[in-house]
Order: sequence, then C-alpha cells, then structure tokens
Amino acid sequence: MPVAAQVMRHASARPGRIAVSGPGGDLSYAELAARVARAARGLAGEGVGPGALVAVAQADPVALLVAVLAADLAGATPLLCDHAWSEERRAQVMAAVPVAARFDVPLPEADGPPVRHRPAPHDLTWACFSSGSTGRPRAVVRTRGSWTGSFGHLDEMTAIGPEDVVLIPGPLVSSLYGFAAVHTLAAGATAVVPGRWSPGGLAEQLRRATVVHVVPHRLPAVLDALEAGHGSAGGPLRTAVVGGAALDAAARTRAAAAGVRVVSYYGATELSFVAVDADGAGLRPFPGVEIDVRVPPGQVLGEVWVRSPWLCEGYLAGATGPLRQDDGGWMTVGDLAEPHRPGEVLRLRGRGDGAIQTGGATVVPEDVEEVLRKVPGVDDVVVVGTPHPYLGAVVTAVIEGAVQGAVQGAVLGAVEGEGVVRAALEAAARAELDPAQRPRRWYAAPSLPRTPTGKPARGLIASRLAAGDDHGLRRLG
Repeated sequence: MPVAAQVMRHASARPGRIAVSGPGGDLSYAELAARVARAARGLAGEGVGPGALVAVAQADPVALLVAVLAADLAGATPLLCDHAWSEERRAQVMAAVPVAARFDVPLPEADGPPVRHRPAPHDLTWACFSSGSTGRPRAVVRTRGSWTGSFGHLDEMTAIGPEDVVLIPGPLVSSLYGFAAVHTLAAGATAVVPGRWSPGGLAEQLRRATVVHVVPHRLPAVLDALEAGHGSAGGPLRTAVVGGAALDAAARTRAAAAGVRVVSYYGATELSFVAVDADGAGLRPFPGVEIDVRVPPGQVLGEVWVRSPWLCEGYLAGATGPLRQDDGGWMTVGDLAEPHRPGEVLRLRGRGDGAIQTGGATVVPEDVEEVLRKVPGVDDVVVVGTPHPYLGAVVTAVIEGAVQGAVQGAVLGAVEGEGVVRAALEAAARAELDPAQRPRRWYAAPSLPRTPTGKPARGLIASRLAAGDDHGLRRLG
C-alpha cells in the first residue's frame, strides 16, 4: 500500500493525532492528509502524473515530506535533492538526471476531486542521491515494494506503533533518515523532523521521543542529552535504531544502562537492509535477505553479495557506481567480510573499492579527487580514509604537484604559505563537494607512490598514514 494511502487511513481513524513535528510547528494527520491531497492535485495541474520523475528540494522537512507523499499519491517518482546545493550544482544534476518538473519551494496546492492512481508494488516511488555523488550524479531509485515491504519486519524488531514519537534528527535527503520518516508515517506514529542535526535542540526533542533513528557516531550525544535531561534512568526514549558504520559495543552497553534498547543494522542506499543486530549478539540477515560472502582463492576476506526483495532498481540515467549485479539477481557495493555461512554472524571488515565510511556516510574517493584535480598546481591527488575514534574514518587528501613548492617555501619563510595552499583546496571542496565528502586532513607530497602500472598506490598511502609513517608526506597547516 502507498504510504500516502496509509496517511489518509490514519487521518480517517485518528485525525487529531500529530503526524509530523518540524521547525515550523506540528501537523495533525488530518492536516497532513489535506495538504498532501491538495499538493497531489497541484502536481496534476503541472502535468506531473504516473511514472514522471519530479525533483523536490524543499528546505523545510515537513514541506519535503508533503511533496514526497503527494508524488506517491499521484503515481510520480520523487527525486530528493539537497536544498543547500548551489544553482550550478542543481543545474549539473538536472542535466545528468532529466526530470519532468523541479520544485525547490512547497508544492502548489489546488482544491478539487481526489487524484486517482492505481498503485502497484513495482512502481518507482523513491529516488535519492547516494553519498559521494558530486561530479558524477548517482541517484538510486527503488520500487514501492522494496521499501514498504520491509516495514512490517522493522515494526516487529522495534515495536514502533501509533503511540510512538520518533525523532529523526538528520536531513531527509539521506536514505537512512528519509526511510525513517516514511516508515513512521506508515505506522501512524509522530515523526519529529528538525531537518538537520542540532545538538542544542537535542535535549528538548528527547523530552517526548520514544524512538530515535541515528548513525553510530551520534548515539553518544543522544545518551549525553538523555542523561543530562532526565538522569541516568532515562526518559521516554526506549529504542534507538542505529544504521550505518559499525556500532561500538560500549555505546550499546551504555544505552542499555540508560534503559534504551539498541537495534543496529547494516545496509546501503542501494541494498537497503542487509543484516541486523537486535540484541548485541552480532549481525544476522534481515528477514528475506540471502547473504553470500565470495572469497577469492588465497584471500582471507570476500565481497558481500546480497539477494533480497529490498534491493534497489539501480542508478538513474545509466550512472555508474559501486553497485554491481550478477545474472542470479545478487548485488554488491564492494563491502568486505570474513567468510560467512548461513546461521552465522556477519563480520564486516570495510570496503574493497576504497570507499570511505565516515560517520554513516559513504564517500567515493574518485569523486573527491575529480574536484581537487582542478585546483591550480595540483598534478595528482589521492583521497583515502584515515582512522577516527568516533567517525570511523575521515576523508584525507594527499596532494602531488606544484603546491609542494609553495609548502617548502613556507617552511623557509612563514606558515602562511601552507595556509594559502590549504585555503585554495578547501575553497574548491566547499564549492563542489557535500559536507561528508570534504577532506578534514590534508597532506602534500613531492611525488605519490605508484603501482607498477603507474596508478597511485592508494592502499600503501592509506596504510602509511594509518601507521603514522609519513614517508615524505607533509601535513598542510
């Protein structure tokens, strides 16, 4: 059933129940349903109907949800875009992924008869950009069934129901937070959607939240705010749903002491749910998921391949990315794990394609390198992840080229020269990269180590940085 139809059903059964709470206030289910119906008629008036791809980039998370549900009601496919993109970036994305219409402000609303659409599980009903899509717009699209079909399983694991207040403290353009919002509305619960992470508002948001969706490195801050506001015994919060990078066992223990049950899971924008740990005993396949870790001969680790009803349909407009599929319907994004047999715990060991897991986001190094190579004086660049105690890894750039001469001159004169070099690199990163993609650590090298084929030795550079073995690398101040 479309989520929009479920919202209409909740509006009929419990019209006064708060559906969404955003920066501008609350909307009851009756108010939300009315806005969605009017917005669906507005879309129809703009010529947007079944099968059309419509780009939505509303800054207000409630307006964004109205747009998504209106598209769902009209049979169109919403493509969630970041409202913070520059006009240049938006034009670049729209050129790569042709859309029928684009809305950066609340959808036009119109009165009139209900919009009718005969829904089907295979309808394309959600599209969003995977992390690290700058320079190569990479929008993942999925069917209605691939998301809504998993709702019941998540309900069983988390016990989320109509009486819950679910805090979703991140941007809805992220598949993790977007899924959390539509699942909450399908369950008839209240979705608290501030639209971004706000440490200052966390304590107030937690005074009524019974469930929170977060990435692993945000969980400690949630527990800090919970304890500061309600004491170590905890408040109404009973469940934390944690997705993304590996969860520290100490965080789960601390949550349990505060009366908060943690349900953590591993997945990807392309694969949706893959494995879940509902009790701290380790990751096991999510219901309906088959896992095959394919270990090459002579290797210790293998790629994680997945087959399930929750997989995406692929990338829009034929974009390329880490997603691969074989003839048997199995998919992978290149994650590595120890050998796995049915019934065993899945032990993940990172990415095999060099992708960087940082704070729950996946950054493709080549996308960052493509931007930085355009900076004057950069001959080549390698981007890797270096260890970080809370984020898992941080994006780190090693620059080869004429900038090294500026750095050496700064050593003889003043550190100001280094600052100028780094400022130019950071300016390029701010202009063209999403926040998760921007390097936090910068190094310069007279020459990059290379493989016999002449390619930069990414693995060697990463291992040297992780070991603190700089080998001529100089940190940019």
